[in-house]
Amino acid sequence: MVMFRNSGIEISKGNLVIDFKQAPVMLDEDLERALVAQNPATTTDGSVDFRDAPATKAKTGGWKAAPLIFGMELCERMASLGLQRNLVTYFVNEMHIAIPKAANMVSNFVGTLYLTPFIGGFLADAYLGRFLTINLFASVQLAGMVLLTISAVLPSLRPPKCSDPSQVICPRAHGSQIAVLFTGLYLVALGNGGIKPNVSSMGADQFDEGDPHESKHMSSFFNWFYFIISVGSLISITVFVYLQDNVGFGWGFGIPSGLLVGAIVVFCLGAPLYRYKPPSGSSLTRIAQVIVAALTKKNAAYPADAGELYEDEKPDQKIEHSNQFRFLDRAAILRPGMYEKSPWHLCTVTQVEEVKMVLRLLPIWATTAFVWTALAQMETFSVEQGATMQRRLGPRFVFPPASMSVFELINVLLFLPLYDKFFVPFARKFTGHEQGITALQRIGIGILASILSMVSAALVEARRIDTARKYGFLDKPKAVLPITIFWLIPQYFLRGTTEIFTQVGQLEFFYKESPRHMRSFGTALYLSTIAVGHFLSTAVVTIVNRVTSHGDQPGWLTNNLNRSKLSNFYWLLAAMSSVNFLFYLACSKWYKYKEIGKSRQPPETLVPESL
Repeated sequence: MVMFRNSGIEISKGNLVIDFKQAPVMLDEDLERALVAQNPATTTDGSVDFRDAPATKAKTGGWKAAPLIFGMELCERMASLGLQRNLVTYFVNEMHIAIPKAANMVSNFVGTLYLTPFIGGFLADAYLGRFLTINLFASVQLAGMVLLTISAVLPSLRPPKCSDPSQVICPRAHGSQIAVLFTGLYLVALGNGGIKPNVSSMGADQFDEGDPHESKHMSSFFNWFYFIISVGSLISITVFVYLQDNVGFGWGFGIPSGLLVGAIVVFCLGAPLYRYKPPSGSSLTRIAQVIVAALTKKNAAYPADAGELYEDEKPDQKIEHSNQFRFLDRAAILRPGMYEKSPWHLCTVTQVEEVKMVLRLLPIWATTAFVWTALAQMETFSVEQGATMQRRLGPRFVFPPASMSVFELINVLLFLPLYDKFFVPFARKFTGHEQGITALQRIGIGILASILSMVSAALVEARRIDTARKYGFLDKPKAVLPITIFWLIPQYFLRGTTEIFTQVGQLEFFYKESPRHMRSFGTALYLSTIAVGHFLSTAVVTIVNRVTSHGDQPGWLTNNLNRSKLSNFYWLLAAMSSVNFLFYLACSKWYKYKEIGKSRQPPETLVPESL
């Protein structure tokens, strides 16, 4: 509430004149919002600065705050991905776990890593805000990283080395060794759950959606955010993977832990520059209210005109009514009665539409999850494939198989700036769309690239097996085959194309299309597609092995990759991905983008003409 002493307030084309002569007059919230909107120095989206005052554009947010958020994400990505991409090597070589089981363990860990963002996203949206959530959960992740470093350094927390390196089965980790390993891993996963959904959302919060000049920079922010992610990934899969393979996992885990400490410090130092979106209460409660209100009026007749449905949201926050999921509209039917003002009996059209928005996201969520089921194989089986291929470059350097991801990142780092600089303006000339193509079109192009990636993987694996057969290495799983590891480049390069289109498209789509009270939840929803994809990978590997094994005959995927049918598995994933793409096309055609009523009007129109 704002207090003025005045004899009159005159507002004309953004000019505000106040005469301090009369008694105090209290202005209501609508007029207060209008007055704030008249001031171009403050944001129009309700964001505040670190003192809880309305955020000013000159001192907070925008590209001036973005570098600090980029820095936080850069260090977090180096810490988490340096662990994730070479984890299967650590399980197999250090903990002596069988390859199929190690692949499933990695998939389960990565799945959890991308599922815990629901926890962090919910807490940030409802109670803590993004800034505090990021710092609290980063501390949890740091504890997990330290525990993993201790596990890698102390010999008592690892099984003894194999006496014969050519052995297929060596003494495996057990008891306290497994307990410490899993405690560290899942502390990392939990901590990551508060960072991943909130860093990107907080970065997007730095751009005022109500300001046309700032809002057009939001898509560029997502592109550059993913570019920074890729820089961190490149460092992690080259420098850190090399350290892990050639110096030791103690250093490979310890250095990222130190970087995470630095990231937390730098992020906190930027507090005065950030814009903050205050927490708005439990989004789950708002969803439950709509469902309960709709069920209690399940026999109520729909009004002839949707304009008769109850609505009391402010014009710039109102969401236009849609005809999808009409059964939920009953929650906004106004009936005489003593309980009508209870939010559990009567909801606004905007609140109902927020629930519809979440429901509309689910088919897109489901059809994009399988993309990561296919691509998960490059963090497990493709790494083990590479370990059997010729990797020596010169007399001293041996290329780490987990570093093959460098080629996917080269694709991202080269093409993503070109996409933002050239492709978007070029496509805009033909489509008229601000981002060149829609987010759903962008995601679809990436899905096609993931299918081609699996086709490439299948062809290369068939060639690798032919080489093993030709040289008599089928029963020598540890032997290095005379075929270069760089045959794997095309599948990794195509994975990079998938990330440019699908992953960045998902990041933007789920943020923008989520209700404004649930932006971190929306980002968590996008991240959960990666989680579900990895859990599905575990299920598919298990089912395929069970279905293809007969008596003493092992399934397609065994501990000896030279006797496995990995190429058949890749062809199966390509076929399943193609079917999934058809479902995605149907869901995309059905999807209706959200519309915010009057949210794009000039600020001065919010002020009554009579003033």
